[in-house]
Amino acid sequence: MDFTYSEEQQMLADSLRRFIDTEYTFEARRKSARQGESLDRGVWNKLAEMGVLGLTVPADFGGFGEGPASQLVVQRELGRGLVLEPVTPSGVMAAAVLSAYGSDAQRQEWLPAIASGERIVTLAYLEPTTRYRPESARASAERSGDGYVISGTKSVVWHGAAADAYLLTARISGSNEIALFLVPRDSKGLGVTAYPTIDGLRAADLSLQNVTVPASALVGQAADGLAALGVGLEHGIAALCAEGAGAMEKLIQITGEYLGTRQQFGKPLASFQALQHRMADMLVQKELALSMAYVAAQALDETDPAARRRMLSAAKVTVARAGRFVGQQAVQLHGGMGMTDELSVGDYFKRLTMLDQLLGDSDYHLQRFGEVMEA
Repeated sequence: MDFTYSEEQQMLADSLRRFIDTEYTFEARRKSARQGESLDRGVWNKLAEMGVLGLTVPADFGGFGEGPASQLVVQRELGRGLVLEPVTPSGVMAAAVLSAYGSDAQRQEWLPAIASGERIVTLAYLEPTTRYRPESARASAERSGDGYVISGTKSVVWHGAAADAYLLTARISGSNEIALFLVPRDSKGLGVTAYPTIDGLRAADLSLQNVTVPASALVGQAADGLAALGVGLEHGIAALCAEGAGAMEKLIQITGEYLGTRQQFGKPLASFQALQHRMADMLVQKELALSMAYVAAQALDETDPAARRRMLSAAKVTVARAGRFVGQQAVQLHGGMGMTDELSVGDYFKRLTMLDQLLGDSDYHLQRFGEVMEA
């Protein structure tokens, strides 16, 4: 896979960076976060107009049908701008699931709406006691007539309050099958409790009490639930790796500019060799993270499931470790100011910390990597 930007990819990256720099300012982002908003409709519509939301959606359904390499371009820029909007859960993860496993009717109804930004879909698979193991789901789906009745809870649903529908896992009663359902937000018996996360985004817990859905809500076959969910998670991991690399790029830029202007003993901090060495170490870690983001993107085209899981887990752990190092160094190099809310440094560090927790933390992915190697 060639990761050299094509002319079209470079144009997309440039236009997206200009938009973020001019219209998605740090002050506007912080205001939205304080107000508990994870979706600015003006920003969302602009991202849709630029093709960000439908980038990987098949062309037959209103998208551009681009591959992982183009998605990496977009995610790097979103990471640089700390964009709050649910591009990854809806435009990447949900779109990937529905493209791969959705019925014709589901694809016709939902994919064009996702690409245009008209609708937001997010995955709901975590539960209070299951950690990152969707196969341990306790939410149940009982067959009833021509449909299913779903009961249970889902936790830390990414952008859950902004979603119009959820791709939700539930265990079919009387079997060990984990199925995936497309459940509308306005379903009777579905409760949503939203709350902020440490990085300024929003998540939600879902409560399902006898939520009735038709058989057409099933995504794929009943036995396809974990495989369908896995497609979304894999695309999400690759997206997060690229986002993390982009956030590190911007954080290093901010720190370098600070060291170049802050004076100590009559000269800039950037002139001190010890601090130059620390900046060099940060740059090395960023480049390592970016290289592994390329690995994660390439993994999506890998046909061997074991190799794909191994590559994605290795990338996720490496990016998380690099993000922690770069974030810690950036805060320290800013001195006491690095601990204040006035600077954006802390926001980048919080986001990099949160990226480690999303879609499996380092402990989980190290264990998964070991399991794949031993298999």
